[in-house]
Amino acid sequence: MVILDRNIKCRLGELDLVARDGATLVFVEVKSRRSGDFAAPEMSVTAAKRRKLRQLAEEYLQRLPEPHPPCRFDVVAVLLPDGGPPELRHIPDAFTE
Repeated sequence: MVILDRNIKCRLGELDLVARDGATLVFVEVKSRRSGDFAAPEMSVTAAKRRKLRQLAEEYLQRLPEPHPPCRFDVVAVLLPDGGPPELRHIPDAFTE
């Protein structure tokens, strides 16, 4: 993937990353947690958060010329263990409801 934009401010909030994977535009939500936290980072991407990310993506797409490319939503989960290197998990197409 090629990162196109980072920390994009929109009227409704902020998109963490926008990337291109071939012809597909990818909206990437980055979530991190310390290793002692109870839930995995990706678990914090709730239904409400997914709805908001879709709205942010629609706002971002309005800035682009049509036709719009195919899109998907990925999550990058970052686990921050005490004293060790971060552990990254990339979850492509993380929600497709």
